[in-house]
Amino acid sequence: MRCYLHAFLLCVLFTFFSLLYVFNQLASTLEDRDDWSLREQRDTDGHLIRKSPGLEGLDRCKSLAVSYWDPYWRQPADVCGVNCLLGSSLIRERSDSAAKKHIDERSHLAVVACGPRLEETLTMLKSAVLLSKKPLHFYIFAEDDLHDSFRKALVSWPRAVQTKFNFTIYPITFPKENANEWKKLFKPCASQRLFLPLILKEVDSLLYVDTDILFLQPVEDIWALLSHFNSSQLAAMAPEHEEPRIGWYNRFARHPYYGKTGINSGVMLMNMTRLRDKFFKNDMTTVALRWEEILMPLLQKYKLNITWGDQDLLNIIFHHNPESLYVVPCQWNYRPDHCIYGSNCQQAEQEGVFILHGNRGVYHDDKQPAFRAVYEAIQKYPFGENMETSLLHPLEASLQSTTNTYCGRASHLFTKKLKQSIVSVQQDVTQRR
Repeated sequence: MRCYLHAFLLCVLFTFFSLLYVFNQLASTLEDRDDWSLREQRDTDGHLIRKSPGLEGLDRCKSLAVSYWDPYWRQPADVCGVNCLLGSSLIRERSDSAAKKHIDERSHLAVVACGPRLEETLTMLKSAVLLSKKPLHFYIFAEDDLHDSFRKALVSWPRAVQTKFNFTIYPITFPKENANEWKKLFKPCASQRLFLPLILKEVDSLLYVDTDILFLQPVEDIWALLSHFNSSQLAAMAPEHEEPRIGWYNRFARHPYYGKTGINSGVMLMNMTRLRDKFFKNDMTTVALRWEEILMPLLQKYKLNITWGDQDLLNIIFHHNPESLYVVPCQWNYRPDHCIYGSNCQQAEQEGVFILHGNRGVYHDDKQPAFRAVYEAIQKYPFGENMETSLLHPLEASLQSTTNTYCGRASHLFTKKLKQSIVSVQQDVTQRR
């Protein structure tokens, strides 16, 4: 009798544990399925959308003014950028091969706008759209009160123009502990660019430009330079000066800087995957530091010695890691310094200016009328008109009145590449018809 009782108890225990295992597996499966359906549903275009239970679309977003910092950045599910064309708060590209092919076709362009920079930024974006043949994605980081203005302006552009790009608007975001210090470094919000690799973790490569940039040739041309990087290079920038006798860094800097004359960060092409993975040598510790680890210590060490804010920090980083920088010629970041005392950018003399950088506010004053003429020509050009007759010819006429300045005498360099770009775009439009 005792043997039967032991056998019965063993059967009961075996049955109990078997049922427990089955229920555990079932619960786990249901939980994973629910979590997937809530957090990673696909929209009609096949893009993955992060969601939270019971909340959908824009209704789930908290204030876009993010005021906290995660050193291993990931925006939480209820704080997001606003993608105005896909109708979703935060879009994640599919990881399958078709989506990767779609991403590779686009040039990803980022800009940071604070204060009275709305119109200047829109003119920069306009120059990019006008001359590019391949699709673009704009990442616009702006103060909250500029979001609606950007959105209304961009969706008001003709539908044929809108098919060439999409855009996402993000809040200005800095580390919580030192937010005010970062925001006021050099110019309002300028140092936001330092944190783009940590914010846009799903983006592999990115072209950052200042608001006072004008493209005189297609964006995809500078984007193609990514394929020129060797295995150690992760960013591309142009020298701050060509002529050391008028250089700022080699004469006045109180901190390390790259090369002979430093680098200018107004146009910065980045392989952000490499940048996030890199351990950077530095003069603060014998241990190499990741990007998110090096920024704050650098600021604390050099904040009393830097003049140009985040650009100075980039100079310090690449001074210690020169192998990581791909230096582009001055025609990719042409500034008044290249012509104010006479032309000193040899590459522009040969091939023309590719990207115009109107720093120091020259688009809005009379100090450099040639730069202002280019800005106003692009700003006033009506979408849909013939670019040769409605943009190029009026610009050439305006530039003729600027020859009393050194930059005005070099203004033929401003239109050399622009003319080629316009002719190419016009031919492409004609062929498609």
